[in-house]
Amino acid sequence: MQKEKNSLSAGGRKINLPFNKVHTLVIGSGAAGLNAAVQLHSSGVSDILIVTEGLQKGTSINTGSDKQTYYKMGMYGDKQDSPYCLAESFFNGGSMHGDLSLVEAALSGRAFFNLVNLGVAFPCDKYGQFVGYKTDHDPFRRATSVGPYTSREMCNALIREIKRRDIQVLEDRVVVSLLTTDCKNEKRAAGAVVMNCKMKTLGSAFEIYSAENVVFATGGPGGLYKTSVYPDVHTGAIGLALMEGAKAQSLPESQYGMASIKFRWNVSGTYMQVIPKFISTDADGKSDAGEFLRKYFSSAGEMNSMIFLKGYQWPFDPRKVVGGSSIVDILVYIETVLKGRRVFLDFRENCNGFDLNDLNGEAHEYLEKSDALFGTPIERLRKMNEPAISLYLDHGIDIRKEPLEIAVCAQHNNGGLAGNIWWESLNIKHLFPIGEVNGSHGVYRPGGAALNSGQVAGFRVAEYISEKYAGRSLDQNLAKKAAMKKMEEVFAWIDKGVGSNNNWRNVRNEFQFRMSKAGALIRSVAALDDSAENAWRQWKDLKDNGCAFKNMKDLAEALRNLQLCFAHVVYLEAVGAAIKDGVGSRGSALVLDEKGTQAHQKLDSNWKFMPENPDFRNKVLETSVLPDGKVENNWVPRRELPSEDAWFEAAWAAYRNGDTYE
Repeated sequence: MQKEKNSLSAGGRKINLPFNKVHTLVIGSGAAGLNAAVQLHSSGVSDILIVTEGLQKGTSINTGSDKQTYYKMGMYGDKQDSPYCLAESFFNGGSMHGDLSLVEAALSGRAFFNLVNLGVAFPCDKYGQFVGYKTDHDPFRRATSVGPYTSREMCNALIREIKRRDIQVLEDRVVVSLLTTDCKNEKRAAGAVVMNCKMKTLGSAFEIYSAENVVFATGGPGGLYKTSVYPDVHTGAIGLALMEGAKAQSLPESQYGMASIKFRWNVSGTYMQVIPKFISTDADGKSDAGEFLRKYFSSAGEMNSMIFLKGYQWPFDPRKVVGGSSIVDILVYIETVLKGRRVFLDFRENCNGFDLNDLNGEAHEYLEKSDALFGTPIERLRKMNEPAISLYLDHGIDIRKEPLEIAVCAQHNNGGLAGNIWWESLNIKHLFPIGEVNGSHGVYRPGGAALNSGQVAGFRVAEYISEKYAGRSLDQNLAKKAAMKKMEEVFAWIDKGVGSNNNWRNVRNEFQFRMSKAGALIRSVAALDDSAENAWRQWKDLKDNGCAFKNMKDLAEALRNLQLCFAHVVYLEAVGAAIKDGVGSRGSALVLDEKGTQAHQKLDSNWKFMPENPDFRNKVLETSVLPDGKVENNWVPRRELPSEDAWFEAAWAAYRNGDTYE
């Protein structure tokens, strides 16, 4: 990395800004970004820099479930599998491009064995076969796991490799803006403006990095929602790319499910299969406490069977509302969001009227085979999965002695920025969005497919950059000019914050509440129209009037609000467009419609929803922010699964000649 100083006069200040040149800049340090850096280095690209808020601050290293899944090609027993069969499983989820499906399938084995070779202890039998199990939307037993912290173990292994290769990592950095340049009517990435949060003064807080390539690995939009299972330390940064006009796709396709909120963790798997008691209280968390689910079911046995099914039907799914387990999510949503109450899981005792013999056959058989057909929820959990108890103990919550507060939370965005089969942005050259910020998935995806996708992306990006972008083509004068302009805009906005009525916490609370109420699992045209209008109003106020800050930590959060607030405007516009176009209820979102299907006979008529229009499974929604600031949404036909029957000698010649990358 080359360094130099550049003087800038902005806001009455004369500041010397560090201007650093690096070949490939990796923004973010989750499992996807770390692997991209490792594979770039392995491919001969040595001038790499990772900038991150912290190696311990991403989603990958801070999340999991009772048994966090990694999805891959089948590698066990006599069940035949192939890249094309796996690609069909991805493609069949709807609104996923076929060529992306095939790439994620074809590199599945390579990505998985790379992790194995780095020391991630995926289980195998005495013959070396990697044992699998079925996960959601999985026709075979392709899933594997190393326990609750699969993605954490992946990160730890990749961090060890980053250190072994001596790849430079700068922590305590918040990216303030992406740099782009226009040359010959083509926009390209040129680096980033970064805030060094360890610095104490404005004059020393900002750094500029010009880069031939930017690997954008900033994770999902965790900071957009009030009720979120994304870790507190992770907010996401897709807004930075949207503000530069990067094309996005499938933004409305997110996944929601019940999670604890004091310590953010999915309450899936055995947490539900042991059938805890659901309690609702007033806002103080104590008064007017009582069970609230029972009246919606014909018997306690039916209710408890539905709770059990949430274990492996964890994501909210409108297909499972009428007579299915997703009605539980709606009832929790009504209590928490609409009534303003709080909901808790109580593992200490069974619900009123509980009888194991009243469970349906599936639940009864599962508990019987698990030797857990007895006792209280906590006793069953101790038998089936004692580490699930320890996990909360490690975070100061003893579910043996206290109830666990939950809500229906945002968990994963299947959509994101749009990339080609090499994970390069569709409309900004040299920008490579990877991991959750890349919107390769469609409506549904097999559980654990996101971890596979992020690892595959690292190989694709490294291969393409090393073959096509290994040289130096960035016009440094244009990059420097873009950086100086960005810094002038940043300092002008900071100055607006002096005396501003906008407090960064209040600003964030406002757009997070708006997203959780209108842009999450329950959606309607009326609510989205109103929310989009208010979102634009908030964005304009924030842009025009700045955000107050008391110290450098507050300033970092204020600057983060800029891109988050902008992102929530774009998301609401995309969600609203999809609903108005008639997509209906699909994925993990229910669209209310007075002419639709009644969700439950004991809910009022407001709880009717629009069924899915399956025609949209063959389309992908693309979203762009135009130069005038308007948001444009267009449906494009999804690309079919490639039907390749390559002749070896011809394919070999194309590979040797570099035609593969055209």
